[in-house]
Amino acid sequence: MRTGKSKLVRDAKKSGARVSKDSERARAKPGRKASLRTDPRSHTRRALGDAPEISPIARLAEALRAEETRFIVVGMTAALLQGAPATTLDIDLWIDLPPRQYIRILNICRKLGAEMVANTVVVFGGAVTVNFLYRLDGLESFDDEYSRATKMRWHGQEMAVLPLEKVYQSKKFVGRPKDLAVLPLLERTIALRRKVK
Repeated sequence: MRTGKSKLVRDAKKSGARVSKDSERARAKPGRKASLRTDPRSHTRRALGDAPEISPIARLAEALRAEETRFIVVGMTAALLQGAPATTLDIDLWIDLPPRQYIRILNICRKLGAEMVANTVVVFGGAVTVNFLYRLDGLESFDDEYSRATKMRWHGQEMAVLPLEKVYQSKKFVGRPKDLAVLPLLERTIALRRKVK
């Protein structure tokens, strides 16, 4: 009487080939599929760490570069990056485009999932507010300021940052109360940086 073993197993035994008990069991049950894993219970994802999340600012910087659009980090954001002990509620970026082309920047931000707040303001993830500027009063042209900008790494990206002295110059020229209020702080930071150098 024939056993329930498959023809393949019987032929292998006749030819003298070794057949493991596991493969015999797998083939003896026609409804069962053999696993491709050595240990079907293990999860390959456990061995991999979670990929670090890319910040909205890094993604925005990459997207602007992909569109060949230059920008400079300005305002109190630039001051903070250079050691000014202050806070700011938004990130100011000076964009190398005429103001009438603001829609190009908004389209980039929309693709990145940002919420449009105004023609020049977007919010990423309900937390990171970015303000786009298309001119800065009291300064030279974008080309001139870009060529003299400080290069710094921020959010894993190299970015052009307006020097502290230029931040001071712009705020003093504009003369809004909130700009005038931070001038003494900027003056002290500039003096301290010069002393350290």
